[in-house]
Amino acid sequence: MSGNDNPYAASYGNQMTATASYGSAPAQAPVAAATAAPAGELIKETTTANFTRDVLEASRQQPVLVDFWAPWCGPCKQLTPVIEKVVTEAQGRVRLVKMNIDDHPSIAGQLGIQSIPAVIAFVGGKPVDGFMGAVPESQIREFIDKVAGPMVDDQQAGIDAALADAKALVEQGDIENAAGLFGAVLQADPENAVALAGLANCLITAGELEQAREVLADLSEELAKDAGIAAVVKKLDQIEEARKLGDPNALEEILAADPDDHGARIKLAKIRNVEGDREAAADHLLKVMKRDRTFEDDGARRELLQFFDVWGPMDPATLSARRKLSSILFS
Repeated sequence: MSGNDNPYAASYGNQMTATASYGSAPAQAPVAAATAAPAGELIKETTTANFTRDVLEASRQQPVLVDFWAPWCGPCKQLTPVIEKVVTEAQGRVRLVKMNIDDHPSIAGQLGIQSIPAVIAFVGGKPVDGFMGAVPESQIREFIDKVAGPMVDDQQAGIDAALADAKALVEQGDIENAAGLFGAVLQADPENAVALAGLANCLITAGELEQAREVLADLSEELAKDAGIAAVVKKLDQIEEARKLGDPNALEEILAADPDDHGARIKLAKIRNVEGDREAAADHLLKVMKRDRTFEDDGARRELLQFFDVWGPMDPATLSARRKLSSILFS
């Protein structure tokens, strides 16, 4: 059958306006989410008497494709194995209901079907789209995606949910269980950058710096360039550097005696940063910038930008320090 003979060719993927009466009023709105059916219920034959139950009512739960066919129709025989294969592989996103128009001609007549095979999609109790002819498998897949939405990757959905839960646990301070979730994600997806960075951060919080380094060892070039992982590596470097900078109380005493000892102030800023006092760390660097931008070739500003990389662009400490930095740079 040619495209010119197909009354649905121009509206492929668009809303159909055809209506038909089968003893039950059509629903006013389609159901948004499909409900999976057992494999044995995905494909079935129907009759005029059962059409309301098998198609109209069922389509309120998930899209139903109705395949109008006849035993004498050659293209119907070509379409049958292809459409049944694609519907089965769709894993319950749609059902397929087959109707022999020789035995049950009235419904096809109400829909104005004059050529077969014809496949009409019902959603929410009404016809919404369709196609005619023995179309290729790829076109059937596209058609199902349009009426039922694309296939959801169940594993990816599970990973996304686990990462969201892990992030919530971190925010609640439950580092142990968050680390467990990040580890579980890495079992399923060893190259997951978010999980790698999350697990390393959990280990850092727990004081397990060597283990954090091990988690981030031997990364692929692509992972090494990930912003989240790069921030964790930089965080580890900052912690290890701060451990070599001396006693913060002694540095405080030096600054009390000489507020312009910029070297001591930058050291103290680095220590306060790894202690988690981000506001104090930023303020120390900003003070150096106000008093001497030339010290260590504007080293205070460069160090503050390193802090921002680790804290993240939307961290409250970053936002606050950026405002103060802008007032210094553009005053």
